[in-house]
Amino acid sequence: MALNPEVVDVVSASLGRAAESVRRHADNGARAETLGLRLGHVDRPTGLNYQRYTPSLAMVLSGRKRSIIGEHDQRWGRERFLITPVDLPVMAGVVELDARGDFLSAIWRLDPVIVAEVAGTMARPATTSDAEPARLGTWTPQLADAVARLVGLLDTPEDIPVLGPLVTREIVLRLLQTDQAPRLLAAVETTHSAVVVHAIELLNESLPKPWTLARLAAAVGSSPSTLTRRFKQITGMSPLHYLKRLRLGEARRRMVLLDESAAQAARAVGYVSPSHFSRDYRAAYDTTPAADATEVRALMRAAG
Repeated sequence: MALNPEVVDVVSASLGRAAESVRRHADNGARAETLGLRLGHVDRPTGLNYQRYTPSLAMVLSGRKRSIIGEHDQRWGRERFLITPVDLPVMAGVVELDARGDFLSAIWRLDPVIVAEVAGTMARPATTSDAEPARLGTWTPQLADAVARLVGLLDTPEDIPVLGPLVTREIVLRLLQTDQAPRLLAAVETTHSAVVVHAIELLNESLPKPWTLARLAAAVGSSPSTLTRRFKQITGMSPLHYLKRLRLGEARRRMVLLDESAAQAARAVGYVSPSHFSRDYRAAYDTTPAADATEVRALMRAAG
């Protein structure tokens, strides 16, 4: 949905204020954490990296990034936001810096309890449907202003205990008034999300298990078609695509941090065929497992 120029200017001004606050406090992780924020400040483009997003609102405040979630491959910046209502494996990287030569972002932790509370008090709460909303959300002036005020509290930490909870609930309210309301509500509405959350827990707890869609659906008490539909609605990908992302990300971690070989890492996460693992890995990271692990370890040594 395109915004008219006046609305774009208002949203941009609010998010510009948020960007300046992030620029000032990007190194103050402890203070940001009191607001449920994780701040990012990068001074060069990055390659695509595997990331695990917990339930959160992700915002680009300057520059642009690329996010691959399921079949959705998008480049986006300040004009959009991303809701991840459940734990989600994402491929993402910085693709463009702003005029000042940096990239600024913020990830704000979503509390499902607060989402449910606010949704329950709305006069006309949004309703869920089987139609999947757009993967990226469209800012409203009210949401952008609330976010700017939340991030601005980094400048006045003495105000956080009083104003933080109030702004938190306002942001949830404003999110529920956007095009992302169905995705947000689907994650807290028990009949929609219970089987998905249970399935995600099982996949994370038993990553090497030889999962099939039928086996996973039976384990969570659902039919394969219902599980797939709900899974795509909330995560944007099928259960088995989600599993593949989890396995590749964990295999990369094991190769880089535990110095395992590609074959060892592949077996540890449930791949039976090394060639299958290599094909999936190259498709995700555009390089071979061994070459990628060697490069990342070298970068870590250089940075440390």
